[in-house]
Amino acid sequence: MERAEGVLLSTVIDGTLLVTLNRPQAANALNDELMDALASLWRAAAGAPGLRSIVLTGAGKAFCGGADAGMLAAPRTRVGDTAAAELDFLPGAHVEIPVITAVNGACAGGGLHFVADADICIASSAARFLDPHVSVGQVSALEPLQLRLRMRPDILTRMVLLGRYESLSAEQAERAGLVSEVADPATLRDRGLELAGMIAKNSPEAVRLSRRVLRTFEERRIATELDLGWELIRRHRSHPDAIEGPAAFLEKRPAEWTQQ
Repeated sequence: MERAEGVLLSTVIDGTLLVTLNRPQAANALNDELMDALASLWRAAAGAPGLRSIVLTGAGKAFCGGADAGMLAAPRTRVGDTAAAELDFLPGAHVEIPVITAVNGACAGGGLHFVADADICIASSAARFLDPHVSVGQVSALEPLQLRLRMRPDILTRMVLLGRYESLSAEQAERAGLVSEVADPATLRDRGLELAGMIAKNSPEAVRLSRRVLRTFEERRIATELDLGWELIRRHRSHPDAIEGPAAFLEKRPAEWTQQ
């Protein structure tokens, strides 16, 4: 599980798997390589003895800029048949230990998956949160459902419908219930590891089973809606707006949307 280079960095510190998204030149945006590397790492972590928690953060100034625009503009090679298959790059799909997400900077679009999947989410005071899907012609259907169980619904709806024109600061995100704590940028990672250390002092089996109860409750509440959302996302990918949005973003020009 130790990775010292590439799109993903990981190391084990006192029973905590510290994972860093490592595409800083691209705001740690998700592409097929990064998602495959994450899924592979979580599968390895699931079978590793002695791990008590996972802390996930990003390299550079951003946490995760969402889906890579270049990937959205090209034919997809990594497409799951179900929402669960599409989201297998998330740790919650594989591991039974707590996941602490430490948002160090901008968290946009698909980056919100890591926030929603976390058992505990903390943020740097420099972090900001937005959902720009509709601004690049994409359907926002998975992240909002996951976050609907965590945060104020009115603020979530604003994020979804206003797209890139609505951005939450770390403090606003904390008030909305999106994150549970705001830390100084210089101490964010250490705070994540500190929380992991507190978890490690508790009964491993009691933590595992308690976590299972909470996650099973959440998963069952939105399972049907997640599959519907994924179906709508897949249908929309052939729509002209879904093609025009990423192209306009890459060409740094206003999008020309299809008029209904």
